[in-house]
Amino acid sequence: MTLSPRQRLAAIGSIERLDPTMQRALDPASFEPLPDPGPHDWLANHPERGQTFDQFVTSRPNRPEAKHRTIHVQPLGTFGDDAPPLSMLQEFAAGFFALAVKVHPPMALDASSVQSRHNPMTGQEQLLTSDILRLLKRSIPADAFCVIAITMIDLYPEPSWNFVFGQASLRERVGVHSFARYLPPFADGDRHLVLRRSCKVLAHETAHMFGIEHCIFFRCLMNGSNHLAESDARPLHLCPVDLRKLQWSAGFDVGERYHLLLERCRRWGFDDEAGWIAQMLGKII
Repeated sequence: MTLSPRQRLAAIGSIERLDPTMQRALDPASFEPLPDPGPHDWLANHPERGQTFDQFVTSRPNRPEAKHRTIHVQPLGTFGDDAPPLSMLQEFAAGFFALAVKVHPPMALDASSVQSRHNPMTGQEQLLTSDILRLLKRSIPADAFCVIAITMIDLYPEPSWNFVFGQASLRERVGVHSFARYLPPFADGDRHLVLRRSCKVLAHETAHMFGIEHCIFFRCLMNGSNHLAESDARPLHLCPVDLRKLQWSAGFDVGERYHLLLERCRRWGFDDEAGWIAQMLGKII
C-alpha cells in the first residue's frame, strides 16, 4: 500500500493560487509518510482508498457559515478526577479548529431518554449511541456548526455490537464519542496522558464532522486506529492534505492557528508536538 511522492502531491492538489504562507505550510517534505500497516493495524483490517483534497471539495461537505461558526460540546454524565478538564478541551478545540467552542454543563443521564445496558461480556455500563444522537438533534443551537457529545461511559450502537468508540450523523451535524477506552490505569502523571489522548480524540472525531475522512497519505491526526498503541502513535497535527481541507472549510490564517496551538502545547507539556509546530512556524512565517 506504499504510496509514491507523486500520489501524495496529487492528494494535496494544486496549490499555485494559494498564498505563499499556505503553500509553505503544505510542503510535503515537512511531514512523515504513513508507513505500511502492521497485521493488527487499522489499514490492514479496514482497507481505505483515502480522500484527496479535490474529492473532499467535490463531496460538498458542511462548512461553517457566518451564522453557524460555533462547535458545541455536550458532556454526558459525570466528569470526575480521572476525566480530562473540560476547560482545557475547550481551549484546544478552539485553537485547533479556529472556531468558537462552547462547552455546556454536563447533562445528567437519569434525566435523559438515553438507553443504557451493562456489556454482557465485561459488565461495563454502556450508552446507546442512536439515543444520544436523537437527543442532540432535538435542540441544535442556532449558532451551531455541529454538536458533539462526550462521555466517560462506554458506548454501543446496537445490541449485537460489543462496543463502539463513537458515532456521528455528519449531514445532521451531531456526533458522540467516549473517552472510556482511552483511560490508562490511573496513577500519578497519567492526567497528562488522559488530556493528550482526549484532545486527540476530540479533534479527530470533530474533524469528521467537517467531512474529513481517514488519512492514508501521511502520519496524521486523521489516521484510523485499530488499537490504543496505534492511536497513541498518531500525531496531534494534520497532514498537508487534511490541513488544506480544514483551512478551506474554516478559513483560518495558518500562522495564527499554529501560534495558538504552540502556546497551548507548551503550557500543557505536549513537548514533541510543540517542537514540531515551532519548526513549522520557522518554515512558513
